[in-house]
Amino acid sequence: MTAAERPGVGPARNGESGQASVELLGVLPLVVALALAVFQLLSVGYASVLAANAAEAGALALAAGGDARAGVREALPGWSRARAHVNVAGGEVSVRLRPPALLRALGERLTVTGEAAVEAP
Repeated sequence: MTAAERPGVGPARNGESGQASVELLGVLPLVVALALAVFQLLSVGYASVLAANAAEAGALALAAGGDARAGVREALPGWSRARAHVNVAGGEVSVRLRPPALLRALGERLTVTGEAAVEAP
């Protein structure tokens, strides 16, 4: 018995030719939306880690008698320096950072904060 003689093998005979392609086109927008949402979550998480590390660097600079704002700026990568707001009050350094966003309206609403403090001697 050849492949053409076996049922279910060979060219589709019941009009379902190309069904997988149609299903892929139907699911593709959902896959793209999911990928974009995952990218956004990862960028928020990364920005949160950057803000916390920068706040700690600012607090260490403050403890050493230096400028906390300069310590924060040095700890941040170039793209995030313009997106950061640093607040120094007493021995506490707070860094607010806007993570990158795919949608402008979303990017204006998202902020993450990192805080670190040093004790006065």
